[in-house]
Amino acid sequence: MTLKLMFYTIVLVLAFFGYRHYAMAGRVLQVGDEAPSFTLNDAKGQTHYLTDYAGKYLVLYFYPKDDTPGCTKEACHFRDDMSQFEQLSAKVVGVSVDNSASHADFAKKYHLPFPLLIDTNGAVAESYHSLTNFYFIKIAKRHTFLIDPNGKIARVYTSVDTSNHSQQIIDDLKLLQQKI
Repeated sequence: MTLKLMFYTIVLVLAFFGYRHYAMAGRVLQVGDEAPSFTLNDAKGQTHYLTDYAGKYLVLYFYPKDDTPGCTKEACHFRDDMSQFEQLSAKVVGVSVDNSASHADFAKKYHLPFPLLIDTNGAVAESYHSLTNFYFIKIAKRHTFLIDPNGKIARVYTSVDTSNHSQQIIDDLKLLQQKI
């Protein structure tokens, strides 16, 4: 009887967290919205603010975990395409809930030329509706926001394919800049 009770308790807990995740999934920032401001440090202790990127496009990408296959693939594509982002006057910044040491190791191991910002409490990821929060475990969702030079959301990417995501953003940047 105890095993049966434990099973139903686990099912109820999973259903609760699953519903909470499902209910939060519908909330996403929209194109044209003001980008939520942020103040986060990178692994070197340098503070970054959204306003630091005013006048340029900002690729603000949230990712689940340093040094995991999908996150590494995504980060390395951004690294390899960095000259194209620079030509388009765009900066790239990664954000996850990992700590400073994890970010430093990840950036060093893969020679990442852009900052990885530390959002250990998930507050910034949550302000961008990009946080999975199971109370005791917080993980950033793989979402990217292309922010225009005026601080407005220009594109939102919530279904990210790490194999072509960087190129997709480059293509969108070119289209956006043709309209100017």
